[in-house]
Amino acid sequence: MPPVVSLIGKANSGKTTLLEKLIPALVGRGLRVGTIKHHVHEFEMDRPGKDTWRHKQAGAAVVALSSPTGLGLIRDTDRDLPLVEVVSLYFGGVDLVISEGYKSGPAPKVEIFRSAAHREPLAGRDQTWLAMVSDQALNCGLPVFGLDDAAGLADFLISSLCT
Repeated sequence: MPPVVSLIGKANSGKTTLLEKLIPALVGRGLRVGTIKHHVHEFEMDRPGKDTWRHKQAGAAVVALSSPTGLGLIRDTDRDLPLVEVVSLYFGGVDLVISEGYKSGPAPKVEIFRSAAHREPLAGRDQTWLAMVSDQALNCGLPVFGLDDAAGLADFLISSLCT
């Protein structure tokens, strides 16, 4: 199973923006990267009216869209699957999996904190936190990377998780 790291932070902290910079930095270093977006609300991915949406609305428990350039899968679950289960089922063949979310759980975490959006970082930091990414210097006992330092964070993640 590939190593996993969770990018976490409060709403509008810049998780997706960082991920958009981090993925090319990791790919540029030769890694195959997988991502998981954890969403705590009701599942919605397919567009109303499209064939796969119609299949799901008709009652299919699993719907796949296969093409020469990709594969998409929608599958019913009876619970919020733990990150390790999602990775073991669907992420063979990648070198690193990055989740956006999964604040709780055993996966190593990198918190994104933007002072323009929030007054303070998340509470409850534990031993699973690897690093912080922020727009300000933080005295938190962890490595701190700037919001635009995707290259530095990529090197850190590779040395921490992929060796």
